[in-house]
Amino acid sequence: MARARIVIADDHPLVVESVTQLLEPTFAVVGTARTGHEVIEAATTLHPDIVFLDANMPEMGGFDAAKTLKRVLPLVRIIFVTMRTDAVAVSEAFRAGATGYVLKQDAAEELLAAVHSVLLNRRYVSAQLSLEIRDVIEADWSRPEGYTAHLTERQRQILVLLANGGHTRQIAEELHISMKTVEFHKANIARKLGVHTTSELIRFALAAGLTTL
Repeated sequence: MARARIVIADDHPLVVESVTQLLEPTFAVVGTARTGHEVIEAATTLHPDIVFLDANMPEMGGFDAAKTLKRVLPLVRIIFVTMRTDAVAVSEAFRAGATGYVLKQDAAEELLAAVHSVLLNRRYVSAQLSLEIRDVIEADWSRPEGYTAHLTERQRQILVLLANGGHTRQIAEELHISMKTVEFHKANIARKLGVHTTSELIRFALAAGLTTL
């Protein structure tokens, strides 16, 4: 059986080198790229089975590159290998056409499993992502009974910070309010939206387009 062909895109040469060394005993690394434009050019020329992307790359970000790749090469599998752990990035990666999402700090342990998984058309998500984020990407937000989107400006600020990975202490420090006030607002947001968990709050923020990448 022919070895799967892989193109790696990352603007850090040491990352490309380490990922290549990890993959090459089993798979064929046929090309590398530093920017979003370079990876599109490489992929359209080399026709790989899998493309590795970072979320943040020069000239064109990984999410836009993924959308372009899926448009010109619909069958290519895309795995994001990135430091981004927030729900917005993970959700955007899969919306852009990814099949896998691996955290860089876990690449040595997870990349081979991710490749095998996506080659079988199975989604792979890094085990170290929080359960809340994994829950967010597994199901779309649906409108519950009693729902209202009439949030105050402060409530919207807190909801956006939650969706971007903020924890209570971080949000309190950024907005110069107490942790108790953050929890009070979270409870009121949940009541207004008719939801019960942080993952449901995040899912609403993503569905409503309240977050920015």
